[in-house]
Amino acid sequence: MPRFPVGFELAEALTVASQQLHETPTPHNTLRTAVRLAVHIMPGAEHAGVSEIERGNKFRTLAWTDDVVRSAEARHGGREPHAHWEQLWHSPVARITDSEAGDGWDVLSALGLRSALSLRLRADRRRLTVLTAYARKPGAFDEDATRIGRLFTAHVSIALDSATVREQLTEAMHTRDLIGQATGILMERRGIDAAAAFESLVRASQRENVKLRDLAREIVGAHNST
Repeated sequence: MPRFPVGFELAEALTVASQQLHETPTPHNTLRTAVRLAVHIMPGAEHAGVSEIERGNKFRTLAWTDDVVRSAEARHGGREPHAHWEQLWHSPVARITDSEAGDGWDVLSALGLRSALSLRLRADRRRLTVLTAYARKPGAFDEDATRIGRLFTAHVSIALDSATVREQLTEAMHTRDLIGQATGILMERRGIDAAAAFESLVRASQRENVKLRDLAREIVGAHNST
């Protein structure tokens, strides 16, 4: 896909990308689709990854286009915070112009990655979710690439929020069904009404320090196996 500094082609590319992102069934699939699309939409991008950064420099890669990205981000984990990553707590964008010219980016230069453009997808006080595009030539990401990257990540963020809500609703419905089944099993076993069965389930959850849905799953699983 060619560079899209302005114009109809960019709008069309972002529309197609948005449709593909919103078709993903889970947040994980949304991120996997996002990194694949990033290398086609963001000018200069050859590789891409999505990472989660926590305060205290805890770092993990959530999605990646290839083993080069996985290796680069895995090698970064456990290192002291670098200004590039620290900048993202205060700014939505951070760039590495040339990994061979800057101090502390031997991990990237050793893999042949000279440029990086990081864009925030999500942020709270403790955690950042960041999409990073990488390139093998220095100075790959100019202002046009940054603007297009920010437009693209805005679409990714919206799709990610939608997928997260869908997943939470699905989990809530599944949990409700499990608790309902477990309540019914207790009613039958003990000859009690629904309120008493649910109260018994809650007390057992608290006593055993087990989440209500997990306890309900155990009860239903044990009942179905008999």
